[in-house]
Amino acid sequence: MSSAQATASSIASSAPVAPVIAQSAAAAAAADKPKPCCVCKDEKAKRDECMLFSKAADPQKDCLSTIDQYRSCMAGFGFKV
Repeated sequence: MSSAQATASSIASSAPVAPVIAQSAAAAAAADKPKPCCVCKDEKAKRDECMLFSKAADPQKDCLSTIDQYRSCMAGFGFKV
C-alpha cells in the first residue's frame, strides 16, 4: 500500500459518524414539518385581503390584528415570520 493510499484509508476510517446521524435527524424533522405555504391559509388570506384593500394611509397599522393572527398561527407550526 502506498503512503497516499494509507493516508486516505486512515482519513476515511477516522471520519466522524455523528454528522451523518445529525443530518438524518434534521432531515426527519424537516420531513415532519409542513411547508409554510400549506399552513394558516385562512389567516394568510385575511391578512392579504386586509393589506391589499385597506383604505388607510398605513395598511400595516390598520391590519395589525390580522397580521398578528397570521404570525401566531405560523409560530404554532414553528415558523418565524
